[in-house]
Amino acid sequence: MRTKSRMPGFVAVVALLAMCAAAPVLSAMRDMPMMPPGGGHMPMMGMENMDKMDEMMGMCLQNADKIGLTEDQIAKIKPLHNEMRKKQVRYKADQKIAEIEMTEIMDVKDFDLEKANAAVRKIADLKTAHQMDMLKSMKEIRANLTDDQFKKMQKMMMSMKMGGKNPAKRPMKK
Repeated sequence: MRTKSRMPGFVAVVALLAMCAAAPVLSAMRDMPMMPPGGGHMPMMGMENMDKMDEMMGMCLQNADKIGLTEDQIAKIKPLHNEMRKKQVRYKADQKIAEIEMTEIMDVKDFDLEKANAAVRKIADLKTAHQMDMLKSMKEIRANLTDDQFKKMQKMMMSMKMGGKNPAKRPMKK
Protein backbone atom coordinates (compact mmCIF):
# COMPACT_ATOMS: atom_id res chain seq x y z
CA MET A 1 0.00 0.00 0.00
CA ARG A 2 1.45 3.31 -1.11
CA THR A 3 0.83 6.47 0.95
CA LYS A 4 0.11 9.76 -0.76
CA SER A 5 2.42 12.67 -0.09
CA ARG A 6 0.94 15.42 2.03
CA MET A 7 3.40 17.98 0.71
CA PRO A 8 1.10 19.62 -1.92
CA GLY A 9 -1.57 20.22 0.74
CA PHE A 10 1.02 21.63 3.11
CA VAL A 11 2.33 24.01 0.44
CA ALA A 12 -1.20 25.19 -0.31
CA VAL A 13 -1.85 25.87 3.38
CA VAL A 14 1.41 27.82 3.73
CA ALA A 15 0.64 29.87 0.61
CA LEU A 16 -2.86 30.60 1.92
CA LEU A 17 -1.46 31.69 5.28
CA ALA A 18 1.08 33.97 3.57
CA MET A 19 -1.65 35.63 1.51
CA CYS A 20 -3.83 36.01 4.61
CA ALA A 21 -0.91 37.62 6.44
CA ALA A 22 -0.44 40.14 3.62
CA ALA A 23 -4.12 41.04 3.33
CA PRO A 24 -4.47 42.91 6.65
CA VAL A 25 -1.30 44.92 5.95
CA LEU A 26 -2.52 46.00 2.53
CA SER A 27 -6.07 46.56 3.74
CA ALA A 28 -4.90 48.65 6.68
CA MET A 29 -2.75 50.77 4.36
CA ARG A 30 -5.68 51.44 2.04
CA ASP A 31 -7.91 52.48 4.94
CA MET A 32 -5.31 54.62 6.74
CA PRO A 33 -6.28 58.25 6.93
CA MET A 34 -3.50 60.50 5.70
CA MET A 35 -2.45 63.17 8.19
CA PRO A 36 -0.72 66.39 7.23
CA PRO A 37 2.98 66.75 8.08
CA GLY A 38 3.37 67.46 11.77
CA GLY A 39 0.24 65.44 12.63
CA GLY A 40 -2.22 68.32 12.41
CA HIS A 41 -5.86 68.02 13.33
CA MET A 42 -7.38 67.93 9.85
CA PRO A 43 -6.98 64.61 8.00
CA MET A 44 -6.26 64.85 4.30
CA MET A 45 -8.58 63.33 1.75
CA GLY A 46 -8.64 59.54 1.76
CA MET A 47 -8.17 57.59 -1.44
CA GLU A 48 -11.89 57.23 -1.93
CA ASN A 49 -12.05 61.02 -2.26
CA MET A 50 -9.00 61.05 -4.54
CA ASP A 51 -10.80 58.57 -6.80
CA LYS A 52 -13.81 60.86 -6.96
CA MET A 53 -11.88 64.02 -7.84
CA ASP A 54 -11.87 63.33 -11.56
CA GLU A 55 -15.50 62.24 -11.32
CA MET A 56 -16.37 65.56 -9.69
CA MET A 57 -14.44 67.52 -12.31
CA GLY A 58 -16.22 65.57 -15.03
CA MET A 59 -19.53 66.48 -13.42
CA CYS A 60 -18.49 70.14 -13.31
CA LEU A 61 -17.54 70.08 -16.99
CA GLN A 62 -20.88 68.44 -17.84
CA ASN A 63 -22.64 71.20 -15.89
CA ALA A 64 -20.41 74.02 -17.13
CA ASP A 65 -23.44 76.16 -17.91
CA LYS A 66 -24.84 75.82 -14.37
CA ILE A 67 -21.49 76.74 -12.85
CA GLY A 68 -21.01 79.52 -15.40
CA LEU A 69 -17.80 78.31 -17.03
CA THR A 70 -16.70 80.20 -20.13
CA GLU A 71 -15.50 78.47 -23.30
CA ASP A 72 -11.96 79.60 -22.43
CA GLN A 73 -12.20 78.04 -18.96
CA ILE A 74 -13.54 74.79 -20.39
CA ALA A 75 -10.70 74.71 -22.92
CA LYS A 76 -8.19 75.06 -20.05
CA ILE A 77 -9.87 72.66 -17.62
CA LYS A 78 -10.63 69.81 -20.06
CA PRO A 79 -6.98 68.80 -20.73
CA LEU A 80 -6.20 69.07 -17.01
CA HIS A 81 -9.12 66.77 -16.26
CA ASN A 82 -8.03 64.26 -18.92
CA GLU A 83 -4.50 64.22 -17.51
CA MET A 84 -5.96 63.67 -14.05
CA ARG A 85 -7.92 60.66 -15.34
CA LYS A 86 -4.77 59.20 -16.94
CA LYS A 87 -2.84 59.58 -13.69
CA GLN A 88 -5.62 57.79 -11.84
CA VAL A 89 -5.45 54.81 -14.21
CA ARG A 90 -1.64 54.65 -13.98
CA TYR A 91 -1.76 54.81 -10.21
CA LYS A 92 -4.28 51.99 -9.90
CA ALA A 93 -2.17 49.80 -12.19
CA ASP A 94 1.05 50.59 -10.32
CA GLN A 95 -0.66 49.95 -6.99
CA LYS A 96 -2.02 46.60 -8.15
CA ILE A 97 1.44 45.55 -9.40
CA ALA A 98 3.03 46.57 -6.08
CA GLU A 99 0.42 44.53 -4.20
CA ILE A 100 1.13 41.50 -6.39
CA GLU A 101 4.87 41.94 -5.72
CA MET A 102 4.10 42.09 -1.98
CA THR A 103 2.16 38.85 -2.23
CA GLU A 104 5.05 37.22 -4.13
CA ILE A 105 7.46 38.19 -1.35
CA MET A 106 5.16 36.71 1.27
CA ASP A 107 4.49 33.46 -0.63
CA VAL A 108 7.25 31.65 1.25
CA LYS A 109 7.05 30.57 4.88
CA ASP A 110 10.20 32.39 5.94
CA PHE A 111 9.75 35.53 3.84
CA ASP A 112 12.35 38.27 3.85
CA LEU A 113 11.08 40.92 6.26
CA GLU A 114 13.35 43.55 4.72
CA LYS A 115 11.88 42.93 1.24
CA ALA A 116 8.34 42.97 2.68
CA ASN A 117 9.12 46.25 4.45
CA ALA A 118 10.42 47.73 1.17
CA ALA A 119 7.26 46.56 -0.62
CA VAL A 120 5.07 48.23 2.02
CA ARG A 121 7.09 51.46 1.66
CA LYS A 122 6.72 51.27 -2.12
CA ILE A 123 2.94 51.01 -1.83
CA ALA A 124 2.85 53.91 0.63
CA ASP A 125 5.12 56.01 -1.60
CA LEU A 126 2.90 55.34 -4.62
CA LYS A 127 -0.14 56.43 -2.64
CA THR A 128 1.56 59.60 -1.40
CA ALA A 129 2.84 60.55 -4.86
CA HIS A 130 -0.61 59.96 -6.35
CA GLN A 131 -2.33 62.08 -3.73
CA MET A 132 0.12 64.90 -4.33
CA ASP A 133 -0.44 64.63 -8.11
CA MET A 134 -4.20 64.79 -7.63
CA LEU A 135 -3.96 67.74 -5.26
CA LYS A 136 -1.71 69.65 -7.69
CA SER A 137 -4.13 68.95 -10.54
CA MET A 138 -7.08 70.05 -8.44
CA LYS A 139 -5.30 73.27 -7.45
CA GLU A 140 -4.47 73.98 -11.10
CA ILE A 141 -8.07 73.38 -12.14
CA ARG A 142 -9.47 75.52 -9.33
CA ALA A 143 -7.12 78.37 -10.28
CA ASN A 144 -9.22 78.69 -13.45
CA LEU A 145 -12.44 79.28 -11.49
CA THR A 146 -13.84 82.50 -10.09
CA ASP A 147 -14.88 82.56 -6.42
CA ASP A 148 -18.54 82.33 -7.43
CA GLN A 149 -17.89 79.37 -9.75
CA PHE A 150 -15.94 77.62 -7.00
CA LYS A 151 -18.86 78.07 -4.57
CA LYS A 152 -21.26 76.63 -7.16
CA MET A 153 -18.89 73.69 -7.72
CA GLN A 154 -18.72 73.08 -3.97
CA LYS A 155 -22.53 73.04 -3.76
CA MET A 156 -22.66 70.49 -6.57
CA MET A 157 -20.03 68.32 -4.86
CA MET A 158 -21.91 68.52 -1.57
CA SER A 159 -25.14 67.40 -3.19
CA MET A 160 -23.19 64.59 -4.90
CA LYS A 161 -21.81 63.46 -1.51
CA MET A 162 -25.30 63.53 -0.04
CA GLY A 163 -26.65 61.54 -2.97
CA GLY A 164 -28.77 64.47 -4.01
CA LYS A 165 -30.74 64.30 -0.75
CA ASN A 166 -31.23 67.05 1.75
CA PRO A 167 -30.14 65.64 5.14
CA ALA A 168 -32.62 67.88 6.97
CA LYS A 169 -35.53 66.28 5.09
CA ARG A 170 -34.57 62.66 5.82
CA PRO A 171 -37.16 60.77 7.86
CA MET A 172 -36.14 60.06 11.43
CA LYS A 173 -35.62 56.47 12.49
CA LYS A 174 -38.10 55.09 14.99
